Parts: sequence; structure tokens; C-alpha cells
Amino acid sequence: MMGKVSFLFCLGLALTLSSALELQPEPDYGPVAYEFHWSVNDPHTGDIKSQKEVRKDDKVEGVYELIDSDGYRRIVQYKADDHNGFEAIVHREPTDIKIPLPEPSKKLIAAKLVAAPLVHYAAPKALIKQELSPGNYVSVSGPTAQYKY
Repeated sequence: MMGKVSFLFCLGLALTLSSALELQPEPDYGPVAYEFHWSVNDPHTGDIKSQKEVRKDDKVEGVYELIDSDGYRRIVQYKADDHNGFEAIVHREPTDIKIPLPEPSKKLIAAKLVAAPLVHYAAPKALIKQELSPGNYVSVSGPTAQYKY
């Protein structure tokens, strides 16, 4: 009974608050437009890439390119709008750029493998039922869990 009353109270409160709130439309901030580009050319690491993007209202067009680890240049031309969504065209073309490979370490460290000691589990011996004489007390203790935080 109490649950029904609290549910009805919450429902009435929610309806009262929702009618008191006035929803307003999102303000129009005007047309959205930007243009940017960037590039990296590091011959030491072989990191060569660039990107250029232009947006006007809800249309975005751009291109980015990079050198893959196999030495090919990947060029991606993309565009996005409300009607078609995101579309990308990918081209790969060979180059004469050699990507420097990392040199292997000169030191070889051999790890010593140590076998874990072999542990056998011994089943407990059968419990012998003993008659207790008056005045004897039995204390049983077992493993306890300890938690440290």
C-alpha cells in the first residue's frame, strides 16, 4: 500500500514539474565554416603524414595521406553531408621511401626456467567417532579469511 502511494506521489510530482518547465528551441548560431591543415615529415622515424579539411554548413570535405609501414602512400579523400553520410575513397600507390626498421637489441638475456616444486595432495584420514566423557570440550578451528585493504 505504501509503495503505491509513493509511486503516485512521484508520478504527480513529475507531471507538475514537466508542465512548469518551458522548452525553448536551440538558438541559431549561423553558418558553420572552418578550414584546417597539418603535416608531419620526420625522416628519422619515417613518420610522414598530412591532412586537410574544409567544412561549410553541413558539408565536410577533406583528404589525408600517410606512408604505410610497407612504404606505400595511402591517400584517403572523404566527404560527408546530410544526404549521403560519410564517403571515403582510398588510393594506395608505391613510393621509393624506405621506412627505417628498429635495430634488434644486441644483448640477449637467457631466462632461467625453474620448475615449480611438485606438490601432492593427501586425502584426510577417516574421522574416528569418539565418545566424549562429561566435562570434555571440543574446539574446532579451521582456515580463516583475512582481508587487508
